[in-house]
Amino acid sequence: MDKEKALIAVVDDDPSVLRSVVRLLSVNGFDTAPYAAAKPLLADLEDLCPMCVVADLAMPEISGLELQQHLAEYPNDLPIVFLTGRGDVRSSVLAMRGGAVDFLLKPVDRDELLNAIRRAVALSTTTRQRQNELGSIRERMDSMTPREREVYGYVVEGYLNKQIASELGITLKTVKVHRARMMQ
Repeated sequence: MDKEKALIAVVDDDPSVLRSVVRLLSVNGFDTAPYAAAKPLLADLEDLCPMCVVADLAMPEISGLELQQHLAEYPNDLPIVFLTGRGDVRSSVLAMRGGAVDFLLKPVDRDELLNAIRRAVALSTTTRQRQNELGSIRERMDSMTPREREVYGYVVEGYLNKQIASELGITLKTVKVHRARMMQ
């Protein structure tokens, strides 16, 4: 985990389970955002920005699997760990196909839950780093002129400066100038 505490959203309609999971996570260095239902979490999601979600599978209104579908639309690709008191093979397969980090049966083993959450946080951290890198690359690409992007395309394909000049009908010196700006 980073220097900052990872924020974990916990969603369970059973108050005692919600309380015990929040307590376990807090004692183990996580910040938590507890929810008794999925709708309030979805409403708070953009402002909340959790590293992962721990959710009950069987909840009223929006089930855990439906919550997972909503989370798939979220731009930060939020990992989810499922907890359930009545898991079946079909639900577990659907959850894992949907990208769940783990599918745990209640009563859940503390270490098993903590390990699943740590994997989810690590996955979330990696995903966010990649998204930041891609955003940075897009910004740099957007800052290039159309001609610099053209030269970039040829450079990426392995063309030499004189080949690029020939393809674009410009001088070798002009290619070198565009390439130098592009490399910045």
